[in-house]
Amino acid sequence: MNQPLWGRRRVVGLLGAAAALPALPALAQFRVEVSGQGLTQLPIAIAPFRGEGQSPQKISSIIQADLERSGQFRAVDAASASLDETAPPDLGPWRQRGADSLAVGSVTKLADGRFDVRFRLWDVVRAQGLGAQSYAVTAADLRLAAHRIADFIYEKLTGERGIFSTRIAYVTKAGPRYNLWVADSDGDNAQSALASAEPIISPAWSSNGSQLAYVSFESRKPVVYVHEVATGKRRLIANFRGSNSAPAWSPDGRTLAVTLSRDGGSQLYTIDANGGEPRRLTQSAGIDTEPLYSPDGRMIYFVSDRGGAPQIYRMPATGGSPERVTFTGSYNISPAMSPDGKTLAYISRINGQFKLQVMELGGGAVASITDTSADESPSFAPNGRLIMYATRQGGAEALMTTTLDGKIKARLAGQGGDIREPDWGPFQK
Repeated sequence: MNQPLWGRRRVVGLLGAAAALPALPALAQFRVEVSGQGLTQLPIAIAPFRGEGQSPQKISSIIQADLERSGQFRAVDAASASLDETAPPDLGPWRQRGADSLAVGSVTKLADGRFDVRFRLWDVVRAQGLGAQSYAVTAADLRLAAHRIADFIYEKLTGERGIFSTRIAYVTKAGPRYNLWVADSDGDNAQSALASAEPIISPAWSSNGSQLAYVSFESRKPVVYVHEVATGKRRLIANFRGSNSAPAWSPDGRTLAVTLSRDGGSQLYTIDANGGEPRRLTQSAGIDTEPLYSPDGRMIYFVSDRGGAPQIYRMPATGGSPERVTFTGSYNISPAMSPDGKTLAYISRINGQFKLQVMELGGGAVASITDTSADESPSFAPNGRLIMYATRQGGAEALMTTTLDGKIKARLAGQGGDIREPDWGPFQK
């Protein structure tokens, strides 16, 4: 098979996967390291939650890390505070410390073993409450409760929906073993959805977050499967002659765009999400791969070397004449699009280095937003404010998030091996 390796990511992809396995313990543990400073950040104090010292999770620290990683917030030290949600705090000292808002709360273990998590947000400047939340959760869901509180704070103070309670998927390689992980948006709480002695690439979330499409090499060739995240059940989608790779979901979840070589060279097709006969979209002498639906479902973006080197093109989702999108640089792959359809992220090879680029589709302006040299697989947060990508730092691969201007970056440093192929899931329904 004629399978090119474009950059660090195998965009057509030979890969393997063993049969789906039960969820494994969360072996890949993460810490969040935030670097950089934005021009305008909201100063917020997150007081230690009363009782969190006896809780398996330090709720206030998770909330603070979420907000800092977003690039929109700056933490005001509140480590010495002794507050909870039961009484209005004296806001004067917090104004003097420069905080615009204050979050307080408590964690109490209930008789049935669950934890009661309570929280209240205060506007320090206006001296008024901004709302409260409470959750009764198992120990396993304490992190989710913290992420939901961070979502509440983010939306109250920015007017936009928070993304902290969403999930991500990524692949690790540790020795001869590959794992497809589903994790919290901060990379923690990782659970194995699939384990294999063969490589795994191209995980792609469905629009409702209940399914992951991926490719396996169980039959010694690339084959596309769809995996039900909650149950581990999966179904075969594309197992045609030659290579079956690079699945991408349509926004309505009914269709997958895939790259098939069943009729010769690698070309784009669409196929029903339940399987069936594929419909061919492209007819080129080159390699067409890495399809990506626009958020409105009307266009498909893809990578092709029809012009001699990999570039990004787009065409109507039903097929038609493609038009070239990228003109800056001679080697551009791995397109990802913001949820509003205005921004394209992709990887460009520049002087032998692979760099994350951001393009404003309306005007065509392109910016390089990383200082690393081995970036791959960009994926937008569902609110469009962050981009997740894999890269290499200190000799090992790691997940990163960055704001669109590149000013705030967070490194999610895993201990489960090399980290690859990240994809950010949608908002939880």
